[in-house]
Amino acid sequence: MRIAVRHLRSVDPAMDGLITRLGRCRLQADRAEQPYQALVRAVAHQQLHANAARSILARFCALYPGVEFPSPAMLLATPDAALRAAGFSANKMAAIRDVAAKAAEGVVPTRRAAARLNDAALIERLTQIRGVGRWTVEMLLIFTLGRPDVLPVDDFGVRDGYRRLHGLAEQPRARDLAAIGEMWAPFRSYAAWYLWRAADEGKRPNV
Repeated sequence: MRIAVRHLRSVDPAMDGLITRLGRCRLQADRAEQPYQALVRAVAHQQLHANAARSILARFCALYPGVEFPSPAMLLATPDAALRAAGFSANKMAAIRDVAAKAAEGVVPTRRAAARLNDAALIERLTQIRGVGRWTVEMLLIFTLGRPDVLPVDDFGVRDGYRRLHGLAEQPRARDLAAIGEMWAPFRSYAAWYLWRAADEGKRPNV
């Protein structure tokens, strides 16, 4: 991580100032979680407040006493009524069932199998799943698999962080930010973390 931060400082004066202000990068990946689990959790969180999603996931996991998280086969065998009672909508039920089916087929790889696939290959494979778009896979790459060079240019917070950092009237377009972000490679995930923090700074009330 220190190498990543030194690189960002050396190639981008604005990022250097942001890092000085914010301090060390605290980006961490959950290396105990499997991609299948991360995708089910991601679907649960879509378009919901984090607390509501956590409540749904708690009720969902409670359906399977004795295990920390249900296997794909267990999820596929779960009646719709039980998933509805946990709080999943019809669309989300269809999505998590597709995640489970694709995991059972091997389309969703284990952590070990994912290590043999590059970022582009994982994005191509996992966006075949119902309800899973590029942004969702990018979050998995960063926060589950710990990939260091992912820049989610469609993310509102990343683009708004760049806007605030540079005092722009409007957010950069995704393709423009992708071009700008080339200078941060091969540590674009760390740049994204700092841009998220820059966006958060702009939400704090002035006191």
